[in-house]
Parts: sequence; C-alpha cells; structure tokens
Amino acid sequence: MASNPLHLGVALDGAGWHPAAWREPNSRPAHLFEPGYWVDLATTAERGLLDFLTIEDSLTVPGERHEFGDRVDRVRARLDAHLIAARIAPVTKHIGLIPTVTTTHTEPFHVSKALATLDFTSHGRAGWQVKVSGAATEAGHFGRREIRALTADDLVRVRSGEPLPESVVELFDEAGDAVEVVRRLWDSWEDGAEIRDIPNRRFIERDKLHYIDFEGRFFRVRGPSITPRPPQGQPVVTALAHHPVVYEFAARAADLVFVTPDIDDGPAPVLAEVAAAAAGRTGDLLQVYADLVVFLDSLDETGAERLARLNELSGSEFSSDAAIFTGSADQLADLLAQWNELGIDGFRVRPGVAVDDLTAIADHLVPALRTRGLARTEYPDGSLRALLGLSTTIPSRYAIA
Repeated sequence: MASNPLHLGVALDGAGWHPAAWREPNSRPAHLFEPGYWVDLATTAERGLLDFLTIEDSLTVPGERHEFGDRVDRVRARLDAHLIAARIAPVTKHIGLIPTVTTTHTEPFHVSKALATLDFTSHGRAGWQVKVSGAATEAGHFGRREIRALTADDLVRVRSGEPLPESVVELFDEAGDAVEVVRRLWDSWEDGAEIRDIPNRRFIERDKLHYIDFEGRFFRVRGPSITPRPPQGQPVVTALAHHPVVYEFAARAADLVFVTPDIDDGPAPVLAEVAAAAAGRTGDLLQVYADLVVFLDSLDETGAERLARLNELSGSEFSSDAAIFTGSADQLADLLAQWNELGIDGFRVRPGVAVDDLTAIADHLVPALRTRGLARTEYPDGSLRALLGLSTTIPSRYAIA
C-alpha cells in the first residue's frame, strides 16, 4: 500500500472528450443513454482504485461554445449527471461520485436536497462540481432571465488577460451565494437529529433542526432542509477554474479546484494564482487538481496517432481548455509524479475516448504509478472526504454547544 498515494480522478463526458469518440469501435454509441454503459465506466474506474469520477453536464447540447449549429456528426444530447450518479451509487462501493450541477437556473434548496440524497445512497461518497450557465441559449430554455451571450471578442480579451465581463462575474457571485445556501441547508439538521423514539412517538429532536434565514442578493431561503444532514456532513464541493475570479470563487466556496496548467509551462503559474486567491482562507487548505485530456498509446497506435485519426474523422483539430497529453502510461505517470512534487495535490484525467482511455488508465496508468509508490493497492474505509484527505468531523454550524 502506498504510504501517500497520488490522488487521481477521472472526468466522464459521454463517449469521451474528443467529439469523434463515439465513432470508435469500442465506444458503444447505441448504449450511451443506457444505465449499463455508465455502470461499466464506473466499475472500470473503481477497478483502477481511482479516488472519484466526475460527470459532465450542462443545460445545452455538448459541443464547443458558439458552435451549436446544425452539426449532426457529434453526440448532441446529454443525460442528467446527478441521476447518472444516483444510478451508479448502488453498484459501487468506494469511488467518489461528483456530478456537475449548475447554479444559474436551479434553486439551492433543490440542489441541497438532491446532493444530500446522493450522499445517503452512496454511503458518504457524494460530491458536487459547481458550474455556472453563461450562455444565452441556456437561459432561453427557462425564459425567466436574460443572459448576454459572450462574443468571440469577449473570449479573446479574457484569454489575453483582461477582466471577465461584469455579467460573468455576477454569475459567479450568484454561484457563491448558491453554494453558501446549500452548505447551510446541509447544516440545518444537526447530527443525531433523527432520534426515532417509537415509545414516545418522536422521530426527530426538533431543537436540532434550524432555520438558516439566509438573505442575500440572489436568494432568500429560510430552511431548514427537509432532508437530514448528509453522512459526510458536508459533501465535497469542487469547481473548474481558469481565471482569477473563478479561483477566488473556488477559494471561497469549494474544497478542491480543478485547474488547467500548460504542459510546457508546468503548474507553477497556476499554483501561484490559486495561492493568491486563497490567501486568508480558513479551515482545510484548498486542494488543487490538474486536468489533462489523455490519449494513451494502444497496442496498435500511439496516442498521437489515435488523436490524429480522430481529428481526421472529426474534420477539425481537437482543442481543449485543458492540456492534451498523448503518449504512454509510463510517460504520463512521470508527468503526474513531477507535477505532484511541484505542488499539485491531485489529478483529474479526461479520457479522449471514454471506454478505451479509461481502460488504459485503470490497467496501465495506475500500475505505472504503483511501481513509483504513488498508487494504492486497495481502498481504505471511509467517506470521500476521508479518501481525499479533507476534514471528516465537521459539526453543524447551528449546533448548540
């Protein structure tokens, strides 16, 4: 057993992160919307002893931003990430389950209840990847508010280091309030509030349920929740970030942040930005996980050859917000070990082709890490928070001393 295993998770997105992944022989496109497909991916990830899996989701069809159009050569549909996680929970035992749930067009009360329920059904393995919905097309599904669409010029300016548009900053302010409400609702039942006293006909100890009385710019929520406190107390909250504003949001609201360092520059610049954003944070340190899209070597092709062939199928070169790795499992293990020494707490790998690359991660990358003393040989007992090295004893903020 590795004394200090490297934290490793996987990000699942349909048939894979490459838009042509569904056309690969092993990708099972006829089963993408069937539970067995997702169960198989989850059990493969658990066979590899990964810490967690995240499930991508959004309120729009998959595809690059501003490229929704009429293309039909891509998977243009999604299942609900939280409901996928709920289906996976009973058939897995150890791996953390982190669905993506937006804060922009949802109510925190519903989000709190859904994720608390997932924590119960998974016996303490639930997490939440917080996401904002910044597209006008997404707002159009609901018709309750208008969101200004970001232009190509906006994106160019942001990538060049200019501030985010105020409309986007406001979405993250709203997300911060949403997470705060959810966390307070999780705390609104103290531990032990359910007493189940049959002789005295008392199911709950009423004094251990609390109004949260949250009043902010975006929400007014009285509470308490109608779902008891989750087994973890506070399920793990995560966020993907590429900008100082989002690093600040993660430092304020999340337990860990997914970042996207450049392979050539390494993680140092991003780590410095996150550290600046997290200055003054109390409690657990904000954990920093690096995202990488991976196309691993197979018996017949190198990862680079696989990527080139997929690009030809797609008709365009694949690009991503995260760095793209092509090569062998040993080469990737060396890169992860190097970045871990430089201060990255863990990694979230995005399989270019879900079935093929996740199998390679479980069967080749994890053993390569194990030979370096960086991967476990079995799961320890405990919750997802314990698996990630986060505090596991978190009293309700409303508990009376």
